[in-house]
Amino acid sequence: MKKGLIGKKIGMTQIFTEDGKVIPVTVVEAGPCVVTQKKTMENDGYEAVQVGFGDVKINKVNKPMKGHFAKNDVAPKKTLKEFRLEDCSVLNVGDIIKADTFAEGDIVDVKGTSKGHGTAGAIKRWNFSRLRESHGTGPVARHQGSLGACSSPSRVFKGRKMAGHYGHENVTVQNLTIAKVDVENNLIAIKGAIPGPKGGIVVIADAVKA
Repeated sequence: MKKGLIGKKIGMTQIFTEDGKVIPVTVVEAGPCVVTQKKTMENDGYEAVQVGFGDVKINKVNKPMKGHFAKNDVAPKKTLKEFRLEDCSVLNVGDIIKADTFAEGDIVDVKGTSKGHGTAGAIKRWNFSRLRESHGTGPVARHQGSLGACSSPSRVFKGRKMAGHYGHENVTVQNLTIAKVDVENNLIAIKGAIPGPKGGIVVIADAVKA
């Protein structure tokens, strides 16, 4: 990985190219991020930089994190994320990383937390079909139905698609194109949709499979 950034999803809109084509984009408030710590091969066994995003009041931070920020002489940050960069020597503690880290046309991977749907049934969670609502089906049109065989194997196999918790998972969308970068306002427009609700925290990094 050569570069990475933490941001906040603002929402979706569309932009127009010079030849009049419409591009659906997701706008992300990317940074400014602060380098809060450097991991070194001597101390930690690997090289990485810890980046913080989003200001938070000092009284909202617990004692261990207060000491962590004070040790590195940086303001408290709400979200922390480590990036294992190819060359960590170019960044030092306290450096500011802004949206101009990326440029128009870059291919990136975006990680986020998908929207939570709570406890959902099999139709909403797995796109199961409904039962026929006629001829004595009864009030079970949206029920799941049979789970498997009877006396053999006398159990339900692991991994069976059933009702349960749906959403609120870590999701990565790969190979998205950056359509536009607004350096002045720290905004990045990414072509297509990215995971999470408006206001959700996302991580933008170089595409692994570009």
